[in-house]
Amino acid sequence: MSGGIRCMLMRGGTSKGAYFLAADLPDDAAERDDMLLRVMGSPDPRQIDGLGGAHPLTSKVAVVGPSAGGDADVDYLFLQVVPDQPIVSDRQTCGNLLAGVGPFAIERGLVPVGGDETQVRIRIVNPTPTIVVARVQTPGGAVRYSGGTEMAGVPFPAAAIPLDFPGDGRLAFPTGRLVDRFDDTDVTCVDAGMPVVLMRAADLALEGDESPALLEANAPLRARLERIRLAAGAAMGLGDVRATTVPKLTIVSAARAGGLVTTRTFIPHRVHEAIGVLGAVSVAVGCLAQGTIATVDHLAPGPYRVEHPTGSFDVDVDLVGAGAATSVARSTLVRTARKIMDGQVWPRDPETPETPESPSREGTP
Repeated sequence: MSGGIRCMLMRGGTSKGAYFLAADLPDDAAERDDMLLRVMGSPDPRQIDGLGGAHPLTSKVAVVGPSAGGDADVDYLFLQVVPDQPIVSDRQTCGNLLAGVGPFAIERGLVPVGGDETQVRIRIVNPTPTIVVARVQTPGGAVRYSGGTEMAGVPFPAAAIPLDFPGDGRLAFPTGRLVDRFDDTDVTCVDAGMPVVLMRAADLALEGDESPALLEANAPLRARLERIRLAAGAAMGLGDVRATTVPKLTIVSAARAGGLVTTRTFIPHRVHEAIGVLGAVSVAVGCLAQGTIATVDHLAPGPYRVEHPTGSFDVDVDLVGAGAATSVARSTLVRTARKIMDGQVWPRDPETPETPESPSREGTP
């Protein structure tokens, strides 16, 4: 190709991804997705020929542009690039990469610096438009990335970025029930920003504190979870989820370190080393609401600590309504982000189908 594409590589929360201005990518979604597959190195389990890190948590893309609505500064589209398949999905958002959207928008001049702290109003455009306010530290007119805030799942501290989610009135239990039963397993389907299926560890013959590697190696468990996921996806109004990355599957058990609950989350086929941002909010809602498979009684006021394989994640959630009519009035959490690289990326060239005049590739060493 004739030139590179402007790109910023950032760690957002416990994920890593490539951030692009919407204007720097093709307008046509199919052309855009084809380009991003070539940028990230998919389909290839190693993603050796692109930016992807050979794992769903490091094969992500954020597309950011000026917002068309007056209630937000920028629009954020998240795209999950599947490492080993030619799939780019917009069926879910990513709350971890969301942490980097505010800094990226400021760096690209989409939002002016507003003093020592700059508020960036972000419209999440997938799957359902949602507004979130990111509070970015900008002392001296520049984004601060270094700082002393530690976050489980990330080995080094960075500057805190609080994320404030106002409620949008949507019901948190999309099946209209607090408990459903799929594949002879009681589950709770909850969506407080991320579609999640909650299951008790004991119902799956698990303790709930198994390592991600041990869970991923359990082929019968993975097959059972996929059957549950397909049935739950249809019941949640997501349609056929066979080729998508939602809903997530979270196995819950009693907290081990004084938190709200212990979790192990399939995303949906690999096990998260921590937990997704909006996935944690959905888990907290499932624990706070009465009558679910994950209800935790006798709770002190938040924030609530969701335990995961590498530590814990604090979320603060206020609910309104009760039972299946529960919705989220507000949620707040803190993430960190860091700029890793800013420059240009060169996608591999599009593959050209062989013609009779083209030399055969057979026998190529």
